[in-house]
Amino acid sequence: LCTVFQLLYNAIGNLTSIQCLIFYEAGDDGNGYSSQEMILFLDELKESSNYYILKNIECQKKSNQNKGAAILNKNEIIQIQGMEYKEMTKQLLNECALATLIPSKVSLIGIKPNLVAPVPAEFGGTTHPEVVAGIIEYLQENGFTNLQIMEGSWVGDKTEESFEVCGYRMLSEQYGVPLIDAQKEKSMPVQCGDMELQICECAKKVDFMINVPVMKGHCQTKITCALKNMKGLLPNKEKRHFHAMGLHRPIAHLGLGIHQNFILVDNICGDLDFEDGGNPFIMNRLFAGLDPVLIDAYVCAELHYKPEDVPYVKMAEELGVGSADLTRLSIRQIGEIGEKRVIPEKRKIVELQDAVEEVESCSACYGYLIPALDRLKEEGLLPELHEKICIGQGYRGKSGALGVGSCTSGFACNLKGCPPTDEQMYEFLKQYIVTRRKTEAEK
Repeated sequence: LCTVFQLLYNAIGNLTSIQCLIFYEAGDDGNGYSSQEMILFLDELKESSNYYILKNIECQKKSNQNKGAAILNKNEIIQIQGMEYKEMTKQLLNECALATLIPSKVSLIGIKPNLVAPVPAEFGGTTHPEVVAGIIEYLQENGFTNLQIMEGSWVGDKTEESFEVCGYRMLSEQYGVPLIDAQKEKSMPVQCGDMELQICECAKKVDFMINVPVMKGHCQTKITCALKNMKGLLPNKEKRHFHAMGLHRPIAHLGLGIHQNFILVDNICGDLDFEDGGNPFIMNRLFAGLDPVLIDAYVCAELHYKPEDVPYVKMAEELGVGSADLTRLSIRQIGEIGEKRVIPEKRKIVELQDAVEEVESCSACYGYLIPALDRLKEEGLLPELHEKICIGQGYRGKSGALGVGSCTSGFACNLKGCPPTDEQMYEFLKQYIVTRRKTEAEK
């Protein structure tokens, strides 16, 4: 034991990323770890950016570790499939031994779903409330009661409306868990590597952050999941600033500003093309892990991208937020593997983007434009739209032919709004096409 504790003492000085390490004496049955085994164990800890809490756990040899749930490894993803979403969630959390990862029973635990817009989860854009209900029940049953649900919808929609429409107001009342509207929160400057970002105070006050993103496509970054979901904990002004900076670099740096302690991904029916939903792709799967970078790298692979295709994933890895090395990934399945739907390689978004000239546009504005273009395509009108549609903050004070959103107010033909809705964009562009067709016919 003296050797073991000396090793711990020497190691902790170098473990700057370890936030809590509790070590209990091994059993006296002669089956404890050898000094060499402990050295290897500590080497693994040095590479980690996660909480490792070892409490009331006998240090047995690996051959004897077959009782109950194993501690979730940083290079591991655990997944489950089915249709009983709340019970699936609780089973998954039990398998992950989530309760052993949380510092104490009085820790303030933040639960961060994706409520990008007031759209019910079955449309593929928001986190299912049944999943968050399962998280809350698991935590409360394990003695954790200091919980908060926190989110800020995208610019243009109100979080309060998203809480109501997505079922979270009812969830809050049922379980006695407060809702924190990040759009109304004060923010604070946080140094994230070489970049200073304004982050909502609620995100910095929690002791343990549980991220509950939706695995889905995104009109500007190709995918959105663990890393980008933290953008909901920024004030609206900073969200706009992210787009002015080009999205990828600030998203990567945000991984340094908000530490995600546990990620549970809603992969029930995420829309693989549009972040606000509308084209749900049913997979009925949940999966969990500790490393947001590894989670996002896995999502890239699932959607037929390489991590390099989504720059913020590799940027976050380079900053030390986590690892994108899928060769080290281990996937543990709970229960039977259901019928897996084949995810199509071709994305709608790629074809539709050809009609757009985008410069620093906000997600809401761009996100409403793409579905509007999809409707025009379905009606056979999109090929008649010969001009590029300009959109984004980069067009402020400039002139042009065709633009949507208040940032293009100086254009000859413009649809005002910050942002205009997808219905407004659809009607505006349809009328533009019809008027142009009539004018050309008269000539």
